[in-house]
Amino acid sequence: MAHAVPEDQVHYLWDEGNEPTLRIADGDEISVRTREVSDGQLTPESTADALGGLDMTRLYPLVGPVFVEGAGPGDTLKVEILSIETQGWGWTAILPGLGLLSEEFSEPYLRIFDLTGETTPLDDIANIPVEPFFGTMGVCPAGASAQQVMPPGIFGGNMDTRQLVAGSTLYLPVQAEGALFSCGDAHGAQGDGEVCVTGIEAPMAGTFRLSLQKGRSIPAPHWSFPGALTPRVDAGGFYATTGVGGDLYVAAQDAMRAMIDYLTSIRPVSPEDAYVLASLCVDLKISEIVDAGEYIVSAALPLAVLA
Repeated sequence: MAHAVPEDQVHYLWDEGNEPTLRIADGDEISVRTREVSDGQLTPESTADALGGLDMTRLYPLVGPVFVEGAGPGDTLKVEILSIETQGWGWTAILPGLGLLSEEFSEPYLRIFDLTGETTPLDDIANIPVEPFFGTMGVCPAGASAQQVMPPGIFGGNMDTRQLVAGSTLYLPVQAEGALFSCGDAHGAQGDGEVCVTGIEAPMAGTFRLSLQKGRSIPAPHWSFPGALTPRVDAGGFYATTGVGGDLYVAAQDAMRAMIDYLTSIRPVSPEDAYVLASLCVDLKISEIVDAGEYIVSAALPLAVLA
């Protein structure tokens, strides 16, 4: 059976007391329409001036929760992602105090993107593949009471895992009776790492099938993907920078600084736009973690996106 999740009823916090907006049976399908992560505070006409006045309590509007009959702790909720459709536009911002390189990029910066095609341009620098996904999908955490949506947890939530596109499947460890599944925070594109703290934040429509795996207990989310992870850009080759050291976070920062330097050296792009482009297209990878405490993080740029 198919159901529409009420789009006018949202919640901004994980809480076991959130009243379900829909009750479904095991194996039913649901359709959702979600707001972009600012909850309408940013529009296609917005400028960076709007970023300073954001009401942070309205970030992460999630639709749901959806109560799945028969779900309980110790079960796994299988979320098959059947379809995802953009709603025409999205935005990416540098938000002061947030992001991998927050000290270097301390001023607000905003870009608006057209999501009506298969790619969206960043001026004449790059054409970014539009590959939509929901940045937040999760069940309610055990015992949650007014818990922030960011960061994620073993229950899923704000995972920002860009491989969770249409055709993928997410597996979530049920934490509370009914599972209480919610989603939102959709993106039109994002690189692994979401380094400037935003992807292309966008309103979105999607459909899911929610099924129970009774008695299957997993410690944290699993997911499956139906094919090659980056099929639209693989043929164009890659250029990667690295960070090396005893701290994975610092190594990631060093790799990203080197990537921004590289982008600004090969294209007439500002550091801010290079940072945004990296957040949308560059994938951070742990290349090595076992050699005597010296780790390597690579930042891989798909050359196919460069205009």
